[in-house]
Order: sequence, then structure tokens, then C-alpha cells
Amino acid sequence: MRRAHSMPFGAEIGPEGVRFALWAPTATSVALVLDGREHPLEDQGEGWRRLTVPGVGAGARYGYKIDGDLVVPDPASRFQPEDVSGLSQVIDPSAFAWTDRAWAGRPFEETVIYECHVGTATSEGTYAALADKLEALRDLGVTAIELLPLADFKGSRNWGYDGVLPYAPDSAYGTPDDLRRLVDRAHSLGLMVFLDVVYNHFGPAGNYLHAYAKSFFTERHQTPWGAGINFDGKTSGEVVRDYFVHNALYWLEEFHVDGLRFDAVHAILDDSEKHFLGELAERIRAAFPDRPVHLMLENEANQASWLERDGAGQPRFHSAQWADDTHHGWHILLTGEDSGYYESFSDRPAAHLARSLAEGFAYQGEPFKTLDNHPRGEPSGHLPPSAFVTFLQNHDQVGNRALGERLSHLADADKLALARAGLLLSPQIPMLWMGEEWSASTPFLFFVDFAPDEELNKAVRDGRRREFKSFAAFADEEKAKTIPDPTAEDTFRRSKLDWAERERSPHREVLADTTALLALRQREVVPLTKTAWQGGAFALPRPDVIDVTWRYAGGTLRFVGVFGGESYEPGSLPGRVIWRSPAVSQDEDGSLVLPAWSGVFVKEVF
Repeated sequence: MRRAHSMPFGAEIGPEGVRFALWAPTATSVALVLDGREHPLEDQGEGWRRLTVPGVGAGARYGYKIDGDLVVPDPASRFQPEDVSGLSQVIDPSAFAWTDRAWAGRPFEETVIYECHVGTATSEGTYAALADKLEALRDLGVTAIELLPLADFKGSRNWGYDGVLPYAPDSAYGTPDDLRRLVDRAHSLGLMVFLDVVYNHFGPAGNYLHAYAKSFFTERHQTPWGAGINFDGKTSGEVVRDYFVHNALYWLEEFHVDGLRFDAVHAILDDSEKHFLGELAERIRAAFPDRPVHLMLENEANQASWLERDGAGQPRFHSAQWADDTHHGWHILLTGEDSGYYESFSDRPAAHLARSLAEGFAYQGEPFKTLDNHPRGEPSGHLPPSAFVTFLQNHDQVGNRALGERLSHLADADKLALARAGLLLSPQIPMLWMGEEWSASTPFLFFVDFAPDEELNKAVRDGRRREFKSFAAFADEEKAKTIPDPTAEDTFRRSKLDWAERERSPHREVLADTTALLALRQREVVPLTKTAWQGGAFALPRPDVIDVTWRYAGGTLRFVGVFGGESYEPGSLPGRVIWRSPAVSQDEDGSLVLPAWSGVFVKEVF
């Protein structure tokens, strides 16, 4: 089985040689630099430069000389063996022999996501080493791995959100074929592969588009990273939109991934009649009409309209959104932290958690304190639970802490056990952050590598310390120095998982609990979620007690959780108890007594 995605730009191998195509609307002159020789490229109209060179094949190195001076990589490069400023390499994607012809994907309702960063998920930090861990993840009960962005970034270590060449999987982790082997192996084990992609900005080092395609960006829209990407420009919007749409299609077709997570889409600013997010979803779904493709959003605006379902219950646009509101409710209850964005949830954390479990968003148009009381969100209660990806931790919630502490470093183990059950047995799509399944002891810290640009490295170091200066723990200069240097290699190394600790107590017991919960989910919860969704509801018998019900055509699932100091007696609940905290007692008549920090899941089948 051979796979390749054809696109109007980049280097593409054909019967007459390799076709090179570059959009350079603001360059005066462009020459293709190929294996040490220069080939002038004429402007063929609307900024396009194209040339087919016979006798060239996979492995050739090339770049583009702009205005007789600067040599830049291909913005659609499929591989950068020598990092973002080096020459690009011609890749023949059809040379890889896939073995997953029979792979048909999996329904989204079966999804249990394992989010991971390739460079720190194993000691080796490679695609090949991660492939060796897939069988253990399958046995855990995971059904999908989600990789942090792979787009080529400056240096040898980065979270991935500073990528500048979206089509080139970073060479720090291996070759493109190594990535294909990872996906192929995952499919052989029944695992889906999702990829995080960034379409809202480019990283601060190694982006050369300004040198020859200034109209790729626009001052009309400003983002946290500067001028916005020009998705709605009159002369360039179509090319810019195509660049990112083809990128999504490229990962889905050429690397056969099963879904994409779109980073911070609230920062994709577009005044077009059809927003880029709508066109993106429509073109992806049109390209793969007979294949399950799962599209997920990170969207601080909580726009339920992007998650709407059609008459058959299938996503019209995007499959799901990361449910930050659910995380925030759990986090405040577990840790008591109430600063920053947690402040908007700290007044009634149990109530916010209950609403987000039952309806997806805690804020559905109400004033949001963190946004100066501007309304946040849209009504979401009509959407099925599968429209929301829930989590207790993720790369942001751990890594954006000054010391990269995991939740197991911050919360009582018994309280965390209740939250773990609440996450893994609720019908929303659960996600684990790598190592969470055994309460890994290693932190996940913020790290970058912009060497030899020491000025940029210093700016990152200073900015990191300045970011936390308002926190009491890092207020004075000496305390600020305890924040790990994000540019130091040791910061990166400290973030690597230690898989050996899975065999040691207390990690072994947490791993066993996670495994048992995921088996219970597959056996008891997933069959319900495959029947028609009929609605969710929640009640607050006390400010510290939540009672959430999810109704399906096949039955109901109910979660009662107690977060206060006094016991709560819900009495006899209809249905069968499928899970309860060890401290929960049940009388002969079925009446339940839930002490502080305990919970119960009850299933009723119709």
C-alpha cells in the first residue's frame, strides 16, 4: 500500500522529474538551488514560480535563493535533515510500503486519548522508541495516541508550538519513514493516531515567509504572536487557506493519521463570509467521505456552533473541543488553587464541574470574570458528550506551571482517585497526559532550543521568570531563580518519563487502577454511548455535592460525587452500581452512604 498527497506547492516527484513550486509574490527574483546548482525561476503569474527538473529523485537537497542573496528552505518541505535553516530534502512518500490496508479507523465514542510529546515520552525521544511503547498503551486501555506538534522547529528540543515548516516532521525524532512506521504499528494494534497542528502562528525563529511572501501576513489582525496570518486577504487569502488545508489533508492522507487537533483556533482571525475553520472541516470531510476522521479544537471562545451534529448525529464540522471548563472545576476542587483563569470557577467549583460534565461548557454566554465580565461561550447542552474531550491534566496545564508539577504532586492521592474515576467513566472523551496513568514522578517543564541565537534564548529565559513574578512563590529575585531555565538541556532531560517506575509502588497501584477503570469504561460505558443521545442533567443537592445524569436510548449513566466534609445519602438509586469509592457503603435495601471525597457511578439499562 502506497500513499502520497498531491499539492500545488513544494517538491513533487513525477514521471518527468521533480516539480518545484513556490509562491513568492513579494520577491524580485527567485532561483532554485538544487544540489549546488542554480536554476532561475520566472514569475508565472500571481506570484507563482514553478520548474520541473528531470533526472532528480528522492534525497536531492534544494532551497530557494531570494533576490540574489538569501537561501531559504521550501515552506512546504517534507523534511529538513539540517534543521529549519538548512536545505530541504526531496522525499518520495510513495516509497514506503504500508501494511495497514485493512485499517478502517474507530468510532469516536470508543476514543481514549493518550497525549504525548515524542521527545520526552521515552528516554530516547524518537518515533521508534515510542512505537515500542504502543503495546503497553493498548494493554492499558488507550485507543488513540495524540502527538504534540511535529512541524519542524528551530533547534533540537521544543514542545512543538514554535514550528515554522508545517509539512516537515522534525528530524530530532527521526525520519518521515520512522513516523510512518509509528502510525503503521499503532494501527496494527488497533490504536488511532491523532496529531496536534498549529495554524494560528509560526514560531519566532526560522520562518522566512516574510522574505518573499509578505502578504502571507496582515496587520489588520493582531495575535499574541504579532501580525495575523492572512486568511481573509483579497489577493492572498486563497493561497494561504490552501496552504493550511493541504497541510491537514497531507497528514491525514500521506501519514494516514486518524485525526487532528487544531491549536488555539480562537487566534485564527478571519472576517471572510466563510470562516477558515468551516472551510477546513468541509474540505477534509469531502476528501474522506468513507473514512472516520476526527477533528478536535482548542477554542477558548467555547463556540458550540463548530461542534453541531447533522440529522444522523454526525459532526457537521468538527468532532469535539477540549473541555477546559471541566478541567478547571476538577483542578480547583483538588488543589484549592484559585488564581488566574481559575478565578472564574472558584466561586462555585462543584457547580461549574457539574454543568460542564452534563452539558459540555460551564460558561454558555454568561459574563466571564477573567475576560472583564464579557460573555463567554455558547449554549452546548444539546450536544452529545462525545463533542467534548475531558482531562485532569495536559501539556499546558502541567508544563505552564513554573515547576512543571503534575497533579499527583499537588493533590491528595485519595481525592485524585475519585477524579480519575470521574474522568474515565464519564461518557465524554477522556484524555490522559503521558505518565498520568501511573502518577509519574517526573515534571513536564517548558523547554526550547534557539541556539546559537543567544539573544532569543535570553528573551525566553527572562520572559519565563517575568511571567511568574506576580506569584507569591516567585516574587523576589532569588525565588525567581528557582524556575528552571527553559533553554537548558537539563530542563528537557528532567521532563523525560521514567517507564521503570511503573513497576514500583505507589505508581504500580495507580497504573492498576487506571487499567481497571478503562476496562470498566469499555465494558459498561461505551455500549451506552453508541446509542442515541437524549440529553444530560445535573443537580446540586448541596454546594459540595454533584449529581449528574447522562441519558441515552439504551439507558442512563449517573455520577454522584461528594467533595465536602460531611456524608451524603442519596438513598437507593435506580439501576446497578458499576463503580464506587472504597469508602462508600451500601445497605441491603440498596441505600448508599457517601462520605467526604467519594463517589458512585450507577448504570440503568432500558
